Amino acid sequence: MLCRAACSTSRKLVPALGSLGSRQKHSLPDLPYDYGALEPHINAQIMQLHHSKHHAAYVNNLNATEEKYGEALEKGDVTTQIALQPALKFNGGGHLNHSIFWTNLSPNGGGEPKGELLEAIKRDFGSFAKLKEKLTTVSAGVQGSGWGWLGFNKEQGRLQIAACPNQDPLQGTTGLIPLLGIDVWEHAYYLQYKNVRPDYLKAIWNVVNWENVTERYMACKK
Repeated sequence: MLCRAACSTSRKLVPALGSLGSRQKHSLPDLPYDYGALEPHINAQIMQLHHSKHHAAYVNNLNATEEKYGEALEKGDVTTQIALQPALKFNGGGHLNHSIFWTNLSPNGGGEPKGELLEAIKRDFGSFAKLKEKLTTVSAGVQGSGWGWLGFNKEQGRLQIAACPNQDPLQGTTGLIPLLGIDVWEHAYYLQYKNVRPDYLKAIWNVVNWENVTERYMACKK
């Protein structure tokens, strides 16, 4: 259900803009845990700023951009509609990505996945250790800002790793359904890990919510 909700949102992001005048505005989702719950792996200051400032900014900017887009649609102003596409992609992606990210983490996370997800990981990567190594390497290699992702290729029926620059949404730009996202923008770790991204990537595995990732995987298989 989580996956279908995320996938549905990403598909509707631009096509549904024709009815912007009557739609509800996007809102900042509550975290399912306290800001300090992921310590010592991600500290409370980072979580508070990341959620209440950075994610909130994407939500606010997305709402403002959609309002402008709706006005341009009513006027038949195609030039403005085209000009607003980058802002829709950036802020819409930022909202979608972070909404997934918060649920991908848990103070009770870490360890290894179980059941069908673990079997799929073994099938597609050889072992959980190899998945972890590959996703860490891909995330560390993102130039500048972006995300590392574990996604599901529905056409091929297999798991796949990908990197997306900036706030590009995984499904909207690659077709992969997002299961686990790792935010490697510096605002996700700099206050605690400075510019040492590999240390952050090592720590984040201690709070990965495999129950959430598994729910997403099972939903996408249906």
